[in-house]
Amino acid sequence: MSLDEAPTGSSLSWPLRLVKGVLAGSFRLLYRIELRGLEHLDGLGERAVIVVNHLSFLDAPLLAVLLPGRVTFAINKFIAEQWWVRPWLTLVDVFRVDPSSPYATNSIIKTVRRGCRCVIFPEGRITETGALMKIYDGPAMVADRTAAPVVPVRLEGSQYTPFSLLGGKVRRRWFPKITITILPPRRLEIPVELKGRRRRHQAGAWLYDVMSDAAFEAAPRHRTVFRALLAARRLHGGSLPVLLDMTWQPVSYDHLVLGALILGRRLAGLAGRGEAVGLLLPNANAAMVAWFGLQAFGRVPAMLNFSAGPATLGLACQVARIGTVVTSRAFVERARLGPAVTALAEQAEVIYLEDLKDRFSLVDKLKGWLDRLRADAVAAESEADEADPAVILFTSGSEGTPKGVVLSHANLLANCRQASARIDFNPTDVVFNALPVFHSFGLTIGTVLPVISGVKTFLYPSPLHYRIIPEATYGAKATILFGTDTFLAGYARSAHPYDFYSVRYVFAGAERVREETRRQWSDRFGLRIFEGYGTTETAPVIAINTPMHCRSGTVGRLLPGMQARLEPVEGIAEGGRLMVSGPNVMRGYLVGDRPGQLLEPVGGWHDTGDMVAIDPEGFVRILGRLKRFAKIAGEMVSLGAVEDAVALLWPDHHHGVVALPDGRKGEQLVLATTLAGAERPAVAEHVRRQGLSELMVPRVVLTVEAIPVLGTGKTDYVRLSEVVGRALAATRAA
Repeated sequence: MSLDEAPTGSSLSWPLRLVKGVLAGSFRLLYRIELRGLEHLDGLGERAVIVVNHLSFLDAPLLAVLLPGRVTFAINKFIAEQWWVRPWLTLVDVFRVDPSSPYATNSIIKTVRRGCRCVIFPEGRITETGALMKIYDGPAMVADRTAAPVVPVRLEGSQYTPFSLLGGKVRRRWFPKITITILPPRRLEIPVELKGRRRRHQAGAWLYDVMSDAAFEAAPRHRTVFRALLAARRLHGGSLPVLLDMTWQPVSYDHLVLGALILGRRLAGLAGRGEAVGLLLPNANAAMVAWFGLQAFGRVPAMLNFSAGPATLGLACQVARIGTVVTSRAFVERARLGPAVTALAEQAEVIYLEDLKDRFSLVDKLKGWLDRLRADAVAAESEADEADPAVILFTSGSEGTPKGVVLSHANLLANCRQASARIDFNPTDVVFNALPVFHSFGLTIGTVLPVISGVKTFLYPSPLHYRIIPEATYGAKATILFGTDTFLAGYARSAHPYDFYSVRYVFAGAERVREETRRQWSDRFGLRIFEGYGTTETAPVIAINTPMHCRSGTVGRLLPGMQARLEPVEGIAEGGRLMVSGPNVMRGYLVGDRPGQLLEPVGGWHDTGDMVAIDPEGFVRILGRLKRFAKIAGEMVSLGAVEDAVALLWPDHHHGVVALPDGRKGEQLVLATTLAGAERPAVAEHVRRQGLSELMVPRVVLTVEAIPVLGTGKTDYVRLSEVVGRALAATRAA
């Protein structure tokens, strides 16, 4: 790129200054502009690189008249020659960039070195997705070569004007509210030994992180979940459908808010402010109406795992001090939950939605309509704060007794905004969510995130319907699908090759994605699986692969706002025990021996209990659960790694490995597999061929009819250990 040596408009006459002031006042009035963080431009000195996301043709004029002091804009020379652009160029310093020349970056570097605050749009074009697109590394190299600070600026709102390129994707209007957020300046620091292409690549990756961090930091997340719902309704329009279930009756924002207020006012009488109300409901419109209804009136929904047994459900009620459980007669009958509900009724009052619906009078409905007109006032009356509990979830209990996890409104909304800072989606998308809403992945990412983002969500009641779900995905024209390895493998085996024709993103979590599952989705449907990682305690996502940054064998890079440290573990040379902190880390645990008492994370850090390695580019690789390591002959062996090795040998079957006490070697490995006729010598030979340690060869190989799984799709190692123990006892007895 070539550069005009002298910027134009370097000094403004008083008439132009007057025009600039009038335009600034007009913009503020028409777009109700909120300009935040002006203090971050103070004390920068003459040199600075100001990087801005690009949402519309209005962006440059807005910044030209609203940014204080003198700034210089880098503008494509072909755009600068357009008749409608030329008048704006008289108001600011400009240098015209020729995109066909390879020397533009060098020319910009020279200009910044002479002393200027340079405004650059690193995407190089106006977004066509509503989210960050490809980030060019040129601006980062300018900062690197000039030692100038980088000032991130986040625009929000101009994508809803007619001057954006998102027609048909968002609800555009003439004068939406626009927010301009100026964040603290940052310094690019790259090791001096990095040269050439590697240095440029790292600088570009750093700049992408700066831009996505800005998207997260500037996002509106300091509010309650119900207020976020009301804000989404105002932004996207009350008539926009946001929920759909197997009744095929879409629920719009208006209907969701109205239903939540009518039902919520009745549910509010079942518990005091801030108290827990149990929800024993499947993925359905009614479940989310009840969930948002409790939020509206300051009650805390506790999501009960209906796939757990009566004893576990009873323990959950004790731990969270749940006095009332809301469920549905139709659901209890279809899911055959009668015995579990009967047991629950002994320690909590069970309320059926059908009974509540029958009791709604005309007066109740009129109150609901009035509440909808004053929904913000109703939210204020709830006295809920962003730091207050928003939901209680329960850990899966795959390795022990479940604990209650208390997540605040701030936790949930932070994780939603963290994910949306890295993944592009818009109201033309349709999310298909069969992951249960009692699971954090299914609740936060599968439901709350799309609902508050104007994206329709199809709620399906069970992820185990392998033959039905592909057809339902096809019928819903879903574009985004969430699942676990177990569920995705099941869908791939049963689906018609065209069932997922409309899907553009498949995200997986909760368990490791096997290579066989990746291959099936790639070969049959032409889709990549983007694997992520999280915990219930982090609301849940910690890291995720995205189309922008994806590396097979990893769970992606940490989300914006997350910090991580690795604690060394004796006997394990690679990686360390992952500790994380961030705005999405839970408020604390509720445990069985101290009901109602909140055990907060020490210093805001959560111990994930996972062994991970993080490479220089920030990609996280899971080595295994620390509890899923066995000490054999003095060496630490990952049970997850053994399962991965066996999965390569027998990819069409399911496997689980548990460790049992061994008098001679400390512990012994037992492999349970669904492959009939599986034998230990075949595993031993495969391990040797892979160059793995002989300690990874299971002592015993057992064939089972099925590997027990939890409702979330994870292997249930507690039950698997019981199955293995009974099988070995029977073998010894024989």
